[in-house]
Amino acid sequence: MKHISSRDNPLYKRALRLAGGKRDTEAADATHRVVLEGAHLCQAWLRYAGPPELALFDADKLETHAELRDLAFALDPSICLSCDPRLAKGLSQVEHGQGVYFVVPVPSPSLPARIDRNCLWLDRIQDPGNVGTLLRTAAAAGISQAYLSEGCAAAWSAKVLRSAQGAHFVMTIYERVDLKAARSLLAVPLVATALEDAGSLYEAALPRDCAWVLGNEGQGVDADLLLTADMRVFIPQAENVESLNVGVAAGVCLFEQRRQHGSPVS
Repeated sequence: MKHISSRDNPLYKRALRLAGGKRDTEAADATHRVVLEGAHLCQAWLRYAGPPELALFDADKLETHAELRDLAFALDPSICLSCDPRLAKGLSQVEHGQGVYFVVPVPSPSLPARIDRNCLWLDRIQDPGNVGTLLRTAAAAGISQAYLSEGCAAAWSAKVLRSAQGAHFVMTIYERVDLKAARSLLAVPLVATALEDAGSLYEAALPRDCAWVLGNEGQGVDADLLLTADMRVFIPQAENVESLNVGVAAGVCLFEQRRQHGSPVS
């Protein structure tokens, strides 16, 4: 494994740009790349997607942390770099980084011709923490597909990745989707969370498979898209209390669906 100690190293400079959320200007293709940070995310990528394009390790932590050594031993040395701790710290997006970073290509799947399984539709969810929580919750409920509209926080941004805690690697995530156009692809009901003209979640006979659409934190689901919903539900709650956070609401809805059908939905 090669060791680097200079900020001018071209591979380090490239990783630093990507860690800062900038586009990869040196790539020979148009593939978007990001930096995964932390042992859990890097292990998940290796398990589900294979080796990264580049792996960088904090040299000091590599010596003292068995988890990082195991990761390094699982990779071809030619794609691994050990970095001076000050360089590794420069890549970190958190106060106390774990000292491992993978440079990986972002998956960009094409929309299916037919959407016929339980899935999550996110309409202009702007907060990265909410998007990550929604993906994590959906994955825990057994949902394997998510469709994100324009206006949603970038699914592969550092904050979303941290919040989702590995959900990205067990789901297929479609970004910048025109949800109104995708409505014609649905072979399952569209179920929306709404406060008006909606029935109680706990009195609804929820379908085993559907597209759950959750809307913008302040505005809710787009009005035109909401008109096309096959079912609208609301979550009964105490009076004089603000409505639930969208991530919490999704958890209540998705696990009520699991409860009603008595087996994992997918």
